[in-house]
Amino acid sequence: MARHVSSQPTEVELRILRILWDDGPSIARHIHDSLQQFRQTTYSTTVKMLSVMLDKDLLKRDDEAKPQIYRPAKPQQRTQKQMLGELIDKVYDGSAAQLMLHALSSKRATPDEIAQIRGLLSEMEDES
Repeated sequence: MARHVSSQPTEVELRILRILWDDGPSIARHIHDSLQQFRQTTYSTTVKMLSVMLDKDLLKRDDEAKPQIYRPAKPQQRTQKQMLGELIDKVYDGSAAQLMLHALSSKRATPDEIAQIRGLLSEMEDES
């Protein structure tokens, strides 16, 4: 039986997406060279990863350009929200509050982050 292909990016795919979010649309050679700082791969492996990411609709490719240019299919924030939503559903039974409680008890937030959280909670209280 064929293995189900997840729409979620793997760790390496996320690294490639971060390269593209940070550097903008890029050719495979740039992506490969940037990826080498984090993971040693051959160029052909990087190209194969890009192909898989195209199949998963994580990337778009401009075939008119020579060499071809790759870009993320979705903006960074949209991808992060989608991944977080799936995590909340799978791990926390849909409870964003449980996720927040676990996140804040697992890693200390900076004073600036705490202020941002308070501001968001205040906005949410004002809306209800």
